[in-house]
Amino acid sequence: MNSDDFPPIPFLDLKAQQARIGPGLRARLDAVLAHGQYILGPEVSELEARLAAFCGAAHCVTVSSGTDALQIAMMAEGIGRGDAVFLPAFTYTATAEVPLLLGATPVFVDVDPHTFQIDVAGLKARIADVKRGGTLRPRAIVGVDLFGQPADWDAIRAIATREGLFTLDDCAQSFGAALKGERLGRAADATATSFFPSKPLGAYGDGGALFTESAERAALFRSLRTHGEGTTRYEVMRIGMNGRLDTMQAAVLLAKLEVFEGEIARREQIAGIYDKALADVLKIPSRVAQSVSAWAVYSVLLRDEAERETAKAALQAAGIGHAVYYPRALHQQPAYASCHDGVPLPVAEGLGRRILALPIHPDLSDAQAARVAAVLRAALV
Repeated sequence: MNSDDFPPIPFLDLKAQQARIGPGLRARLDAVLAHGQYILGPEVSELEARLAAFCGAAHCVTVSSGTDALQIAMMAEGIGRGDAVFLPAFTYTATAEVPLLLGATPVFVDVDPHTFQIDVAGLKARIADVKRGGTLRPRAIVGVDLFGQPADWDAIRAIATREGLFTLDDCAQSFGAALKGERLGRAADATATSFFPSKPLGAYGDGGALFTESAERAALFRSLRTHGEGTTRYEVMRIGMNGRLDTMQAAVLLAKLEVFEGEIARREQIAGIYDKALADVLKIPSRVAQSVSAWAVYSVLLRDEAERETAKAALQAAGIGHAVYYPRALHQQPAYASCHDGVPLPVAEGLGRRILALPIHPDLSDAQAARVAAVLRAALV
């Protein structure tokens, strides 16, 4: 059989998921249309309670996007001009743009060559660099749970405690993941996640949430997401933003929560199929010790850029979706060149030339996953 005999395999298949959850989804959306409370309707508070219970957090505050979640968390801490915010160089731009929008300076840290999470030794060195330089105040560490796996939160918290730094978990790709038997949501002073449609738990538009164990922080998050209001709508206590999650998106997420645990388990099964079929021809993802991944992304490493181009061409010819997360480290991006101090970050710089993501959505069949692996193997062996 040639490639024409097989239907295309999408990188993400939201239509298949929608068909699977259709009745529950439509019931949720119809309920919103019936009551007409499109902003902060009852589904929003229901979702916040369900999300907090899911990950064991004391408080959940939903917001309009994962980026807004990061911004609200930093605004609540008063992070701004003269402050240094330490974050991994290999992640999505939102993590770095928020400190800059608030007047702070992102300080890029290299990542572990196996897990791609922030490198603990590198973090210590970068904090020392900033303290030595004397022009910035170390204020916060943003740990990114990249691709569905958790960062090394025990080590990050220990460093933050020693240095007196705020910790923010950028869990945009990893809601549903667990570390040492506990779901992410409580690992840092505040946790931000995203409900962008491609995320493991995705809305049908933008959305996000913040988690914290502090009632005071939660109250501040709620104020900041709604123009800094106080006890009434027209009492303005602080400068805030319009960062609310709309009720329709809350309804979508409530419908998806009903199947979320099963989808995480299915993603793990697909990862296992890829692992078994590909481990001898390329570098499969390394697992973070004592963790459960949400498998937002299954990224393999090729030997070099030329081999990756070969793999991409083969997948493209076979109608198989694929992606590169990320082709360039953040400190190499034009937007961040002026704020980077020039320190080489070789792991982050090298990953962009070798990394390749394969389909891993929960509606991928075993046969489809096996075909993805077979096409990739044939291109490389």
